[in-house]
Amino acid sequence: MADKEKRQGLYLAPTRVSYNTAVNRSQIPMGPKQKRQARRKFVQYVRQKSRARAAKEAKEDNGEERPEWTGKLDFLLSCISYAVGLGNVWRFPYLCYKNGGGAFLVPYIFMLAFAGLPLFYLELAFGQFSSLGPVSIWRISPIFKGVGYAMVAISMMVGIYYNVVIAYTLYYLFASFTATLPWLTCNNPWNTDACIQDRSVLSANTTNTSLTNSSLINGTAVNHTGVRPVSASEEYWRNGVLQLSEGFDYPGEVVWYLCLCLLLAWLLVFFCLIKGVQSAGKVVYFTSTFPYIVLTILLIRCSIMDGAIDGIKFYVTPDFSRLQDAEVWGDAGIQIFFSLSVAWGGLISMASYNRFSQNCYRDSIIVSTINCGTSIYAGFVIFSILGFMANEMGVDVKDVADKGSGLAFVTYPEAVARLPISPLWSALFFFMLLSLGLGTQFAIIQTIVTSIIDEFPERLMSKRMLVTGLVCLVFFLLGLPCITQGGNYMVELMNDWAAGFSLMVIGLIEVIAIGWIYGTDNFFRDIEMMIGFRPNRWWWLCWKFLTPAVLLAILLFYLIGIKPAIYGGRLEFPTSGQALGWLMTLTSLVVIPLPGIYYICKAEGTFMERVRKVMKPLPEWGPHLEENRELDERYSKKGIPLADYRDADNTPNIA
Repeated sequence: MADKEKRQGLYLAPTRVSYNTAVNRSQIPMGPKQKRQARRKFVQYVRQKSRARAAKEAKEDNGEERPEWTGKLDFLLSCISYAVGLGNVWRFPYLCYKNGGGAFLVPYIFMLAFAGLPLFYLELAFGQFSSLGPVSIWRISPIFKGVGYAMVAISMMVGIYYNVVIAYTLYYLFASFTATLPWLTCNNPWNTDACIQDRSVLSANTTNTSLTNSSLINGTAVNHTGVRPVSASEEYWRNGVLQLSEGFDYPGEVVWYLCLCLLLAWLLVFFCLIKGVQSAGKVVYFTSTFPYIVLTILLIRCSIMDGAIDGIKFYVTPDFSRLQDAEVWGDAGIQIFFSLSVAWGGLISMASYNRFSQNCYRDSIIVSTINCGTSIYAGFVIFSILGFMANEMGVDVKDVADKGSGLAFVTYPEAVARLPISPLWSALFFFMLLSLGLGTQFAIIQTIVTSIIDEFPERLMSKRMLVTGLVCLVFFLLGLPCITQGGNYMVELMNDWAAGFSLMVIGLIEVIAIGWIYGTDNFFRDIEMMIGFRPNRWWWLCWKFLTPAVLLAILLFYLIGIKPAIYGGRLEFPTSGQALGWLMTLTSLVVIPLPGIYYICKAEGTFMERVRKVMKPLPEWGPHLEENRELDERYSKKGIPLADYRDADNTPNIA
C-alpha cells in the first residue's frame, strides 16, 4: 500500500488479534481522531455480525436468552420512573421549606454534582458492562459481594412497605369517585367530637403543631367540647382509613379493605412484570409521563387561585443563613440518595438488561437532570396548592406545610377538596401518586428477581414468571402486619430506618471498590469498550477522591443529627420500636462483611495473600456475551479478525 494511504490511517493489518492489541503493536498507523472513529465502527461491526450467534449461545448456556430492553427509550423511561417517585412530591418540597427555601438548592446541587451523579453514572456503567444483578456483579471483587446482599436487603424492606403506601393511594383513589369527598365533613361514622371542618380554627389554636400529630400529644388548645380539635381530613386518615390503634405495641386486627387494596397493588406489580423488562418497559411509557401531565395541569389550575403566589414565594425565598447548619447539608445528601435511587441496586439491575453499546453516560446525565428538575418543579405545584389552602383558611403557609404521609394523605386531600369539581382533582392527584409509586416499585421488585435469577441462572432463567409470582406472594404476606390497625406505625418506622444510613455506607464502599480496588483505569477501559470513548478526568477525580470525601461528610452529618424514632414528628416510639428500627438498619449492614469473610477463609495462603486473592476479579468477570469479551484482550485472547473489518477496496470503513 502507498505511504500516503498509511499516513492517512487507511490500513488495517489483517491479523487475527483484538483491536486493542492491534493498536498497542502499532499495526494501525492512525491519528487519534481516526483511531476513535475506527473503534466506533469496529465495535458496531462486531455486534452486528455476532448478534444471531450470541442469542443462540445464550439460549444454549442458560436455557433462555437473557432479556434486553426492547428499545433505548424503554430503559431511559424506566430509570426516570424508578428515580422519580413519591419522595419527589412529598419529601423534597418539605425539605426546601425546612432548610431555607431556595437556599436549599445550593447544597442540593452540590451533592448532586459530587455524590449523586458520579454514583449514578458508575452504577449504570457497572451493570451494563457485566449484564448482572447487584449480587452476582461482585465477581469484580468477591470480597465486596456482601454489598450486593445489602442492596437486596434494603430493596426487600422498602418493597414491603412501599406497596402498602400504594395500597393507601388506591383506597383514596376509589374514595374520590363520589359527589362529596368523605374527608371534607365531620358527620361521618369515624368522626369524633373533636372534629372541626374549618381548619383555620385548628391552626389558630395549635400554632406550630403538626396536623398529623395533633391527636397524638397532649395539646393545650380545646374546642367547645373541651377536647383538642382535629381536622376532618386527619380524622378520615386516622380513624376512617387506618383505624389507628393507641400505639406501636397495639397492632390490632387486619383492616380488610386495606388488605384488598394491598392485594390489588401486588397484582398490578405482578402483571406488569410478568415478562420482566419486556413488559415493564412498555408500562413505564405511561407511569413515567402521566405524572408530569397531572403536575402541569395542577400547576396551571392552582397558580390562578388566590394565595398561590404566596405559597410559591414561601417555597423559593432563600434564607442563606441556614447554609451554616450542618443538618441542611446532611438533608441534601440524604435526599440525593432517595431522589436518584443510588446504592439501592435498582440502577445496576435495570442497566444489566441494556445492550452492550448503550450510551450510559448520556443516560445518566439525562435521568439525573430530569429527576432533580422534577423535584424542583413539583415544589412549585405543591406550594401553590398550600398557598391557596392557607389563603382559604386565613393562616400562614407554614401552618399547613407538612411532610411524608401527613402531606400526601391529610393536607393534599383537604387542599384538593377546596377546589371546584373536587372529586375530579382528587382522582387525578391520587392516580398521579399511584403512577409514581408503581414506577418505583417495578424497579424494586425487578432488582430482587434479577438478583435471585442471576445467582442460579441455569435453573431459574427460564422460570422468571414463577420467581416473580413467588416474590410478589411472599411480599404480600410480609406486608400484612403493615395493614393492621397499628400497621402505620410500622410503615413510618420502616420509612425512616430501613434505608438512609445504610445507603450511604453502601455507596461509600461501592465507589471505593471500583475506584481504588478494581481501579479507575480498568473501569475506564471497560466503559470505552461499551460506548467507544473514555470518561474525562472529572469522573476520575470524583470516583477516586471527591465522591468518597463527600460521602464521608454526609455520613458524619447524619450521625451528628441522628435522633430516636418518632411517629408523626412528636410521638416517640417505645423501646421495642426503637430496637426494631436499629435492627432494620443493622440487618443491611451486617451482611456486608460476611461473604468476604467466607471467601477469605476458603482461600489458600497467608492471610494477606488470601485478602489480595479475593479482592481480584474472578476469571468469569467481564461482558456477558463472548462476542463482547473479544473486544479486549483482558477478557479474551481469541481476538477479532480485523481482516474482515474492511470495505471491498481493502480500506477500513471509518466514515
